[in-house]
Amino acid sequence: MPRPRKRLAGVSGQDKKGPAGKRTKTKNASEASAEVENSSPQRTSALKKCGKNLSSYWLMKSEPDSRLEKGVDVKFSIEDLKAEPKQTACWDGVRNYQARNFLRAMKLEEKAFFYHSNCKEPGIAGVVKIVKEAYPDHTQFEKSSPYYDPSSKKDNPKWSMVDVQFVRMMKRFLPLAELKTHHQAHKATGGPLKNMALFTLQRLSVQPLTQEEFDFILSLEEKEPS
Repeated sequence: MPRPRKRLAGVSGQDKKGPAGKRTKTKNASEASAEVENSSPQRTSALKKCGKNLSSYWLMKSEPDSRLEKGVDVKFSIEDLKAEPKQTACWDGVRNYQARNFLRAMKLEEKAFFYHSNCKEPGIAGVVKIVKEAYPDHTQFEKSSPYYDPSSKKDNPKWSMVDVQFVRMMKRFLPLAELKTHHQAHKATGGPLKNMALFTLQRLSVQPLTQEEFDFILSLEEKEPS
């Protein structure tokens, strides 16, 4: 199976900006894992609610711009996936327990939005599908990998990955700012994006979507930017 360039670990790079418009620093893998293990009761409740009655749709974040982690470029964009042999690659490097659990819940042929994160203009760039269900992530055992986890054992691996395949580019790129406008409006009107995990659990790099959310986002392709 061809390997993609490394993406973000399980907690996604920040889409929110810090002082003077600069993005805040991405957390490392150990910090990412601890964040979920030590989350507040309110956050734990939100995660459980998010995980109930999962649909067959997902959003998966990856960094399209070059960034070195332990000398390895973690860049991986929808264009990179499109260029891979058979347009298929493993989605490795997830180091957050909730995001890992979402990977393990994925089934063959389920669709996901490929989301560009931690970049100048984050947003949804394309659609992929799951072509291999969860299996052990090889990078947890590779000492040269930014995602090496010495606490994970081959007879009881902590981390999983799936294989994804390119389906298509979006008819137009859907930026985070546009999605946020709809989310804020839908919170007031009860629209499809009112509880979208991209905004309620924004740091997770793998997120479930309801069919209502997925269909509404697809409908935006046909409309002029708001």
